[in-house]
Amino acid sequence: MNERRAIQVVLLAVIGLAVAGGCAAPGVPQAAYYPPSPALAAAAPPGIAAPAAPSSPGDRPAVVRGQEADAEITDPVFRSGVRLTQYTAPAPPGGSALPAGPTPSTPGAAGGFAAGTGTPSETIEPLLPGTGAWGQPFGDPPAQPYVDIDPTLSTPVDVFVQETQTGRFMFGAGINSDAGVTGQIVIDERNFDITRVPTSWRDFAEGTAFRGAGQGFRVEAMPGTQVQRYLVSFTEPYLFDTPISFNLSGFLYDRRFFDWSEQRLGGRMALGYRLTPDLSVSASLRAENVEIENPRVLIPQLAEVLGDNSLFSGRVTLTSDTRDIPFAPTEGHLIEMGVEQAFGSFDFPRADLDLRKYFLVRERPDGSGRHTLGFLFRLGFSGSNTPIFENYFAGGYSTLRGFEFRGASPVVNTVRVGGTFMFLGAAEYVFPLTADDMLKGALFCDFGTVEQDVRLSADTYRVAPGFGVRINVPALGPAPLAFDFAFPVAKADTDDTRVFTFFMGVGR
Repeated sequence: MNERRAIQVVLLAVIGLAVAGGCAAPGVPQAAYYPPSPALAAAAPPGIAAPAAPSSPGDRPAVVRGQEADAEITDPVFRSGVRLTQYTAPAPPGGSALPAGPTPSTPGAAGGFAAGTGTPSETIEPLLPGTGAWGQPFGDPPAQPYVDIDPTLSTPVDVFVQETQTGRFMFGAGINSDAGVTGQIVIDERNFDITRVPTSWRDFAEGTAFRGAGQGFRVEAMPGTQVQRYLVSFTEPYLFDTPISFNLSGFLYDRRFFDWSEQRLGGRMALGYRLTPDLSVSASLRAENVEIENPRVLIPQLAEVLGDNSLFSGRVTLTSDTRDIPFAPTEGHLIEMGVEQAFGSFDFPRADLDLRKYFLVRERPDGSGRHTLGFLFRLGFSGSNTPIFENYFAGGYSTLRGFEFRGASPVVNTVRVGGTFMFLGAAEYVFPLTADDMLKGALFCDFGTVEQDVRLSADTYRVAPGFGVRINVPALGPAPLAFDFAFPVAKADTDDTRVFTFFMGVGR
């Protein structure tokens, strides 16, 4: 029995020396040594003495892993403020005969390391304290050395980045039931610099001409069979380094309506300010020359605008937009309120409200397969002196499905003259038909009216329920292909109906 106990004590002593020796630096002949606890020494059988401390030339003190205790620290990394500490094993459980772990080492006054006394002036906790009796290797993984870097002496780092592509050249084509066939060519630069004038052809070759200030520049050409539009736009998102945005644009718009032809040449200047991430306010000035020609029937409303008309206006708009996807939102809202005063050939006020709310009804656990319920309302008022080319109109894919383009508007002598009051609404439920969300179905009901004065009449109120499909093809552009069938159940006697309306577009 005594021999077995003696063997156990010897094994414990050997293991204790091996663990203590693991704290010494590799290649250093002198290992750190800590005597066994008094409890272990007292438990040793007669004739077996506790291991003696190994001899140390020059009585050199214990060392810390990776650094001798009496060595002068000359490495610039240590001079920059990086300090190391030795891992501190937890105290053994009460009554245990196992040896206690080494005491912590703390930085000395001269930049070296000295053995701790248990109450160091700077307490340094291990990052991963062990919970076993030995701390390691049978308990938790050993902790890593504590590193404290002085931010005033940190090493500077140079980061080299390469600018991403900020310019786009796009072309596309589209066809819809409102505007016929159209083409589109767009040059869009999001990192424009109007002041960086090129000094040589090399600036163009390297792509540095007119680039670098974060401004926006867009040139758009949209020729078509019924409508043509040409636009040049410049945007400064931070005017004079302020949170105010600035936009300046010029345009040419030409449209062949059924009852007359209309051409607009003008420009627009706007200032915007974002109050919150979702709320913004803008003020704009518009100047146009509107030319009306080729009237099908010369009624008084067309006779007074025939030829050139000058139009100037100032508008203030407040917008709140929380939609997740502008082209096909699944949640959020859009609220846009605007007031405008026009003058020139005609003087008239105008006020508009656009309200859209989208509810996410359900979705798959991965966020796909979204069912969306949307409500849309548009309300508009315009003064009695509003010219016919500035009136409100309804009918078509973008306003009131189930009717011809502008086919749900007031009529004078077979001419669609529009009105100065508009109320339009829609309720639409969109749901996926395929697992990849490429094909979606839609159930909707469009309703509303356009009148020549402010009133809602049952005789001219329009209601058209229907259904449709949406096809999302990423290669064709962000806007989905849309095909709708609507069936008017309430309409005016002079309305022109159309069951099928559609929108198709391709952009690259």
